[in-house]
Amino acid sequence: MNGWWDRHVVPRLIGCACTQPAVMRDRAKVVPRAAGDILELGCGGGTNLQFYDWSQVRTLSGVDPSPELLGRAQDALLRSGRSANFANGIAEALPFESSSFDSVVTTFTLCSVQDPTAALSEVRRVLRPGGRLIFLEHGKAPDPAAAIWQNRIEPVWKHIAGGCHLTRPVTGAISDSGFVCDAPQGHYMKRTPKWLGWVEWGEATLAH
Repeated sequence: MNGWWDRHVVPRLIGCACTQPAVMRDRAKVVPRAAGDILELGCGGGTNLQFYDWSQVRTLSGVDPSPELLGRAQDALLRSGRSANFANGIAEALPFESSSFDSVVTTFTLCSVQDPTAALSEVRRVLRPGGRLIFLEHGKAPDPAAAIWQNRIEPVWKHIAGGCHLTRPVTGAISDSGFVCDAPQGHYMKRTPKWLGWVEWGEATLAH
């Protein structure tokens, strides 16, 4: 049952949830900041293709563990007329050489990786000196009442939503992994339950 659900239901659920108007507005603020040789974590679906500033993109690569979502990303590439190297892979073991990218983009991905600490360690490895991690992630809410509901709902939610966690810290986890976050921001998305709607975004560089 889980295999069927993960193959057929989860990609549709992710596609719907990650393209809601509030989510797309946040993507439009964050994704265009990427430049140079770019790596996108969780590229499946190709949702961010429309938001890159292509005049600033030298190359675009991406990884995603879902064959179904990767297929959608390839379809989106064909429709856009752009080129990218999208491949099957996980953030915790990136198939790229060290110091390969100027920008790493992660949008609504760190919530569902199996090991966010390992994923962020890999981001550090593949970024060039002076490179930037550009992030837009949902996670642990600052409102204690919302956080209580996140703790209650997460055990069920992560099983139906492809391993998506509700209680993971965002900016704090990035800072703890050896990055310096530049003026991160956060808010509750409109028309979204607070237990699901807290998002944080910003840019981070490697700590010296």
